[in-house]
Amino acid sequence: MAADDDGDRLRSARRPVVVVMGISGSGKTTIGRALARRLGCAFQEGDTFHPPANVEKMRSGIPLTDADRAPWLDKVAAWIAARAAADEAGVIACSALKRTYRDRLRAVDAELAFVFLDPGEAVLRERLARRIGHFMPASLLTSQLEALEAPAPSERSIRLSGEEDIEAACDRIIAWLNVTATCAS
Repeated sequence: MAADDDGDRLRSARRPVVVVMGISGSGKTTIGRALARRLGCAFQEGDTFHPPANVEKMRSGIPLTDADRAPWLDKVAAWIAARAAADEAGVIACSALKRTYRDRLRAVDAELAFVFLDPGEAVLRERLARRIGHFMPASLLTSQLEALEAPAPSERSIRLSGEEDIEAACDRIIAWLNVTATCAS
C-alpha cells in the first residue's frame, strides 16, 4: 500500500504533540516509541489509560462501545492537554478510530497531529496472531475495522502503511511535522 500524506504540513513553532493511531496491531507502540526517542520527548501508551472494566471486556472478546471509550478518551485528552499547556512535545499511541474520538482529542489541542498507521487487514491478522501477552484478542479485529474512519483530508494527519522500516517511518513523520530531529531544549 502506498503511503500518502493527508492534510496540511504542520508549521507551528510549538513543540508537536502527536497521536500515533490505527487498529490494534498496526504498530502504534513501536513507531510511537521510536518517534518519541527521535523527538527527545515523552511517550505514552494510551492503553494504560483504559479502566479495568474496559480491559476485561476486550480480554473477553467484547468490543468496546463509545460509552466505554469515553473515560479512556478523557484520560488520553488530559495527557495531551498537559503536554500542550507546558509546550512540551509528546507522542501517544491511541487507536483514535473514529473522527468523533479525534475531534474530542483535538478539542484540547487544536494543533494535534495524527500519524495513521494502515497496514491492511492481512498484515493486521498476521501480527495479532503472533502477539503474546496483550489483552486485545485477534477476534476483535473485525469490530475495529468496522469502526475505523480514516482521517479526512481536512484533518491534520499523515498516513503510513505501518510496514515501513521504523527509522524511515520516523524520518517521514519528522519531515511532515517540519521539526528538527530533537525537540528537547
